Amino acid sequence: MALLAVAGAAGAAGRTIPWTRLPGLQTGTAPWKSGAAGLTGRLKLIRLNPLPSEGTVLHIHQHLDLYVNGKQVTLPAYVGINYAQQYITELHTHDNSGVIHVESPVQKTFVLGQLFGAWGVKLTQSCVGRYCGHLQWWVNGVRHTGDPAQLVLRSHQEIAIAEGPPPLVVPKSYAFPAGY
Repeated sequence: MALLAVAGAAGAAGRTIPWTRLPGLQTGTAPWKSGAAGLTGRLKLIRLNPLPSEGTVLHIHQHLDLYVNGKQVTLPAYVGINYAQQYITELHTHDNSGVIHVESPVQKTFVLGQLFGAWGVKLTQSCVGRYCGHLQWWVNGVRHTGDPAQLVLRSHQEIAIAEGPPPLVVPKSYAFPAGY
């Protein structure tokens, strides 16, 4: 099993998402909406900022494949974006391709749980949303253990998460568009 890519226990603890305190957490069945309705209330708790535009100091991308009960669940467009209040966060999506955009005005470490917090979908060692029990996850096709919410986001990771039966073939890579 691969080791979790975090900067020690103290670093991981500093990135823990307080799921029970997040307002507007989506508790219904998958698929889930973008989570924009409760995003403003979650920002401070997930350590993201309302930005007037995308940051350019840190600009990396990852891809997420999510499976619940053996079915693929789409990461929707506009996670981390609030059009009504005209802001975007450092972690967001533009479409439903599964591509995660990390676009920050400062060099900073971000974790997968912050994206799920922006989405308003709980992600723990044993749960995604309301689905709990047998969660498995992989990065670039390598199985990991521990809490996927603590995964440090790095450039061009292919992240796969399965609650319930895993896919027959776990994705190992993603063909990112040119310039990503």
